[in-house]
Amino acid sequence: MSQPLIVMKFGGTSVGSPERIVRAADLIQQAREKFTVVAVVSAMAGVTDLLLETMRCAEADDPGSVDTHLGTLKTRHVDACRELLPVGDHDEAMDEIERLLAGFERIARGMLMLGERPPKSVDEAVPTGEKLSACLISAVLRSRGVPAKAVNACELIVTDDVFGNASPLFDRTRTNADARLGPALEAGETPIVTGFSGATTKGQPTTLGRGGSDFSASILATALDASELWIWTDVDGILTADPRLVKDARVLPEVSYSEAAELAFNGAKVLHPRTLTPLVKKQIPVWIKNSFEPEKEGTRIVPEISTDHGVRAITSLAGVALITIEAASASMSGAQLMARALGAAARANVEVLLMTRSSFRQNFCMLVRTEELAAALESLHEELKIELAHDYVHPIRVNESVGLMAAVGEGMHGTPGLAGKVFTAISRQEINIIAIAQGSSELTIAIVVAEDALDNAVRAVHEACGLGAGS
Repeated sequence: MSQPLIVMKFGGTSVGSPERIVRAADLIQQAREKFTVVAVVSAMAGVTDLLLETMRCAEADDPGSVDTHLGTLKTRHVDACRELLPVGDHDEAMDEIERLLAGFERIARGMLMLGERPPKSVDEAVPTGEKLSACLISAVLRSRGVPAKAVNACELIVTDDVFGNASPLFDRTRTNADARLGPALEAGETPIVTGFSGATTKGQPTTLGRGGSDFSASILATALDASELWIWTDVDGILTADPRLVKDARVLPEVSYSEAAELAFNGAKVLHPRTLTPLVKKQIPVWIKNSFEPEKEGTRIVPEISTDHGVRAITSLAGVALITIEAASASMSGAQLMARALGAAARANVEVLLMTRSSFRQNFCMLVRTEELAAALESLHEELKIELAHDYVHPIRVNESVGLMAAVGEGMHGTPGLAGKVFTAISRQEINIIAIAQGSSELTIAIVVAEDALDNAVRAVHEACGLGAGS
């Protein structure tokens, strides 16, 4: 390959309609003039949710809804195919769409018969949306004379067997990627790879968690030694705050890996939280760009930046729950209790977003996503069932009416007065702070407040830190 290799990832909104697919194909075709390109694609916007809902209806013994959803899936993709391709180029793509939908229908009908959704079957079925997108985009490119081929990520990305949230095995993935993609790239072909999925060493399909197409792209960028990763989305880049909440939020032209990872972890939806992890060792830069307005520069994510500014961005996360655990006696070890609680969360594959403790009362709280609350509580009650039964531990308390706000910035390290500025801005809005956490890196101040006060807290801190476009 004489040209530098880049990986381009397209999110669901960037392939969400026939005209968006045409734009994605345009961007791939334009990039081929300067680069060797590997594209990674998400399902069309809303399709993954529809696939999951179909399987939920199958589990609930609702064949009517299963039939309706299957019809909707077929209509959407068949209509898109007809709109995208000349009549003479329909047949091959139509046959592939029919094959992929038939495979999904087989699994959904099996769930209907069983009355359950086995995790292995879900992971086999749910990447159907990505396969359909890859089929359509590669067909559009071929219709223009561009050599392109849809590639199933199950043939490339090797993972562990944690179904629903698998992690990659990089050595095996590199071997697969070199063997499967190397010859195609040398021949000038552009692979259109399905995002979000992989397979175990035994070939069983797995998924990388919701939003995992970003992660797929970074895994492949690392395995292929790409010069850059471009993530195409529906926003102009990484902003100082959610523009739906803060009208004068502005695009940050450059952020560090650490800043981007913290923002993603604490709610910024522009990036999957695990995306940057594979790229750190090889220091591969990432661009966040708007596929709707590709002429805009976007945000570049790099290993390090030099800044003396403090807070650089504010993010927030609703849909969270605060779990409080308290020993009934000061003689009980709070450290052991915390360790056991964290172990229980880990066994349930629940991500703890924040944790704080009180040293005297031997109580602590952990913040989790609402969709993971039931699994967290089940695991915690099982771990602490003896202590709870004998009143060594008070009943576990849950507060679902909370939200998480985080102030992030490389320049916060060692800068006095920043925490005071953040807390003062919140208190002036008469908002009660429920919990606070700050790591030793001083990169992030995470604050839990009442959910109905979350938006006001974000706006207040954004203004107090002078992050607006006019600042």
